[in-house]
Amino acid sequence: MKIRRAVRADQPDIVRLVRGLAEYERLGHEFTADAADFEALMFGVSPVAEAILAEIPGHPPVGIALFYRTVNTFKGQIGLFLEDLFVEPDQRGKGIGKQLLRHLGQIALDRGGNIIEWRVLNWNEPSIRFYEKLGAEAVTQWHVRQLRGAALISFARGDSTHG
Repeated sequence: MKIRRAVRADQPDIVRLVRGLAEYERLGHEFTADAADFEALMFGVSPVAEAILAEIPGHPPVGIALFYRTVNTFKGQIGLFLEDLFVEPDQRGKGIGKQLLRHLGQIALDRGGNIIEWRVLNWNEPSIRFYEKLGAEAVTQWHVRQLRGAALISFARGDSTHG
């Protein structure tokens, strides 16, 4: 197996793998991104995300870790946020996810980072167990909040019904 940085030519595989994650997470109905979206996010004028891919001989990429930089202001350091981690179902249990995370950990350290963070759905027990085996800690004192869609538009425009 080989882990490598994603390049522009990988866009079809990036889309395929992230769509696979959305379907696994029972959120396929929310997946609307296409190659142009990933072009802008990862390879455009102001790229904000990166990815590493797992390859095994004779196959297109079978795993992805898509991430971006974060800031840990309390420590004055940077971190990485792992937005997507996915290994194709028929390739799981072979250490691919672990190798993707290990590679991402090395990227974080090489860049002077002190943390990798991510989210996992409450129902996703296989992933939760996987992360626990790696030594990842559950952060329970924080709650994720989102302002999105119509609520974001309404709030940003100053609609009096939203603050």
